[in-house]
Amino acid sequence: MSILIKPIITEKATTDAEVNNRYGFVVNPQANKVEIKKAVESAYGVSVEKVRTMNVRPDRKTRYTKTGIQTGKTNAYKKAIVQVAEGDTIDFYSNI
Repeated sequence: MSILIKPIITEKATTDAEVNNRYGFVVNPQANKVEIKKAVESAYGVSVEKVRTMNVRPDRKTRYTKTGIQTGKTNAYKKAIVQVAEGDTIDFYSNI
C-alpha cells in the first residue's frame, strides 16, 4: 500500500510552503496520520511536526446536450497538509 500518491503543487500550496513550511500531498484514503508522518519522513528526510488530513468530496456536474442530460462526477480523494520542522524544506522540483 503506497501512502503518498502525489504532492499538491498549486499556487496556494506553494505559498503555504514558502511562508508557513507546510506541504500538501494526495494520500491513500485508508492511511492515518501516523502512517502519513512516517511516509513523509522516510521519503524526504525531514522531521514532521503536525499532520492535518481532509477528505475531498467529488464534484458533481450536469450538462444539457442535444442527446439529453449528461451527468458525471470527479473522484473523491484524501488530502494531507504536513507541517515540517523549522529549517527543513522539501524540494519537489529536484528530480525533474
